[in-house]
Amino acid sequence: MFNLEKITRTNIKALKGYSSARDEFKGVAEVYLDANENPFGTLNRYPDPKQIKVKKRLSELKNIESEQIFIGNGSDEVIDLAFRIFCEPGKDKALTFSPTYGMYDVSAAINNIELIKQPLLADFQINLNQLQPYLEMDEVKLIFICSPNNPTGNCFNDDSITYILENFNGMVIIDEAYIDFSSRASYITKLEKYPNLIISQTFSKAWGLAGVRVGAAYANSEIINLYNKVKPPYNVSTLNQNAVLQSLNNIAQFEINKNIIINEKEKLVKEFSALKIVTKIYPSEANFILVEVTNANTIYSNLVEQKIITRNRNTLVANCLRITVGSTEENTKLINALKQL
Repeated sequence: MFNLEKITRTNIKALKGYSSARDEFKGVAEVYLDANENPFGTLNRYPDPKQIKVKKRLSELKNIESEQIFIGNGSDEVIDLAFRIFCEPGKDKALTFSPTYGMYDVSAAINNIELIKQPLLADFQINLNQLQPYLEMDEVKLIFICSPNNPTGNCFNDDSITYILENFNGMVIIDEAYIDFSSRASYITKLEKYPNLIISQTFSKAWGLAGVRVGAAYANSEIINLYNKVKPPYNVSTLNQNAVLQSLNNIAQFEINKNIIINEKEKLVKEFSALKIVTKIYPSEANFILVEVTNANTIYSNLVEQKIITRNRNTLVANCLRITVGSTEENTKLINALKQL
């Protein structure tokens, strides 16, 4: 049975988080002389360390309590803090499914945690038979599930994810960076049922705010309290919080942009299907398409010469390019270049 107390590192349980000036005074005043800030300028004050306005708006949109939301410096901070909260360096382990997002590997290495990479099946689904022994290992504290997955573009079967949630006593982190492009529902609706579930999302993809570097985690309030205790006090700047709020208050434009991307993806799939150099197009529920071609290295290099940059994933999936869905103009240039090849 999952026990949050048991899997949290002892030093983290004992940790008293840093209390900033803005934590100690929560009201509105005329004179602020408590945080050693410069009295001059428009960005001279520290940002809200709890991102209250952003969380309030997300709470409304996601139908979840503000206390169940963590705002991070990109979803990479969500990943990193999970290792720091739940895994003893040099002792505990984490697991993910390969091929997938490379930052799990990097963050595990930074935190001196062994990352077990369970190969996906030929259809890029989870092999539960091979996974079973790891679910029973006490040293495995985290499982990362990227769904829709990067770079494959597919979502994992709900039955597989449910099985993991119900049979693993550690923390399950479902990375939903691309969920807004998917026909699948977010697992946020499952938080009440599974106390070992963390949902990671980002504003970099469907929200078009990659330069802002803001991510979010959704979990029960006990887990979010641990995240807030470990994070740096001012981890998200005022500028970044305001940019996110501006986008969250313009849902109509968000939907327009998202639908354009989805429609452009369908056009690209149709165009790719007619190209002789394309041998397979993998189903995608993200804003990119994994395409198998006759010679990924050569085609990638030829596109670079034409100043068109894709992602060569040949080392992860043989002869595959991962192609992001761009604007209509960008996609047209890509297709014209591929036709010439």
